[in-house]
Amino acid sequence: MRRLIINADDFGLTAGINRAILEAHRDGIVTSATLMANGKAFQDAVQLAASVPRLDVGCHVQLVDGSPVSDRTLIPTLLDSSGNFRRKLTGFAWAALQDKIGPGEIEMEATAQIRRLSAAGLTVSHLDTHKHAHMFAPVLQPLLRAARACDVRAVRNPFAPAAALPSALVVRRPGLWKRSAQVRLLRACMAGDFRRSVEKAGMLTPDGTLGIEVTGALDGRLFEALAARVPEGTWEFVCHPGYNDFELATVPTRLRESRQKELAILTSEAARTALQRHGIELISYRDLAN
Repeated sequence: MRRLIINADDFGLTAGINRAILEAHRDGIVTSATLMANGKAFQDAVQLAASVPRLDVGCHVQLVDGSPVSDRTLIPTLLDSSGNFRRKLTGFAWAALQDKIGPGEIEMEATAQIRRLSAAGLTVSHLDTHKHAHMFAPVLQPLLRAARACDVRAVRNPFAPAAALPSALVVRRPGLWKRSAQVRLLRACMAGDFRRSVEKAGMLTPDGTLGIEVTGALDGRLFEALAARVPEGTWEFVCHPGYNDFELATVPTRLRESRQKELAILTSEAARTALQRHGIELISYRDLAN
């Protein structure tokens, strides 16, 4: 049995992204989305989510590249000199691994973000983090505590399966070389400890995530290749549909034109046919928790 959750990240970042996620769910194959509690278009996302009750909504916890929900005076080690989160994942991860970020502050901020979604009337089914920051153990542990305190039962497994893409396809695309190597290294070094930590916390997680290495580069051929290599079990495909509009131009993100390309793929008959051809059942995080 092969099951796949297709989760759209960055819900709430802009109104154009919100609209695209709804289209990718209503007219395409997206089954879940993760909402940014501190996104500029948070309220718009909440209203749209209420109109599509079958769209499963989780919390896209942001600890990097954004502004906090908590009182800034209570989370000083999470912030840079501007009073916002660190811009780069590398700087955040290095500080966390050196114990320069208080785990209690991570738990406090994650809890505040989850509760903002709950206060808006949403049932939060799962968590992931912006730029997959919870792959690092000093971030994962307080995040799991926040999830349990808020009755959230599932969390993204941010590690890809072995050989998620054919080597011949990666070789022909130099832009994927570095990303694929990073994904393989992270899986080898951290995936086992991640799984054990989640199980010890009594929470649920898929077997892993596909699509991370092709973020920003996804096309129809890559989607077909990923669908053909989904292993047995329950997996997540992470995506970022959106509209490259004026509002997105005001947001610091490397994903611009690629968001509309992903939307076209996610709403295409070819993508749905590929999943059916390879015997893949679409589910949501809500289905996983149940």
